[in-house]
Amino acid sequence: MSPMTPSRYAPALRWLHWTIFVLVLLAYVAINVFEFFPRGSAARGNVLAGHFLAGIAVLLLVLPRLAVRMAHIDPPILPTPDRWTQLLSKVTHLALYLFLIAQPIMGIATLQIGGHPVSIFGVTVVPALFGPGDRALAHQWEEIHGTVGTIFYYVIGLHILGALWHHFRRKDNTLRRML
Repeated sequence: MSPMTPSRYAPALRWLHWTIFVLVLLAYVAINVFEFFPRGSAARGNVLAGHFLAGIAVLLLVLPRLAVRMAHIDPPILPTPDRWTQLLSKVTHLALYLFLIAQPIMGIATLQIGGHPVSIFGVTVVPALFGPGDRALAHQWEEIHGTVGTIFYYVIGLHILGALWHHFRRKDNTLRRML
């Protein structure tokens, strides 16, 4: 490795990676616990607002993350993995970025189709733009958003398992590059 080749990702990219990880985790926790609260309760509304906030924050941070990623050289994985491993890594990362962009947009679209603004703790962030809305279509979008979210669980799991496999089985520097 030359003196100009970094051994770790840029600090901004590492910060964005772990911040987005925490936000995605918060969004998943919120959406999985909000149903334990009674309909119409302030607690249920606050948990759902936390889900919305985390999703919007992910959307706002993923674009700068892509920009930082394109502006910096990726540190090499040492020892270099085989081509299939590299290909699987690229496909998984592409899927992660697609989900990080698509999920929040689908969540916002679901509210908009239902004629609802995106409100976070009583503050309207995105007003209802399309009139009274279509409740049935919004419900369908919500189902799709939930299904895509479930698929996203598996992609995240694959990403985590890959990082752990690299670290403990291959004993390469993949995980250390992001720490």
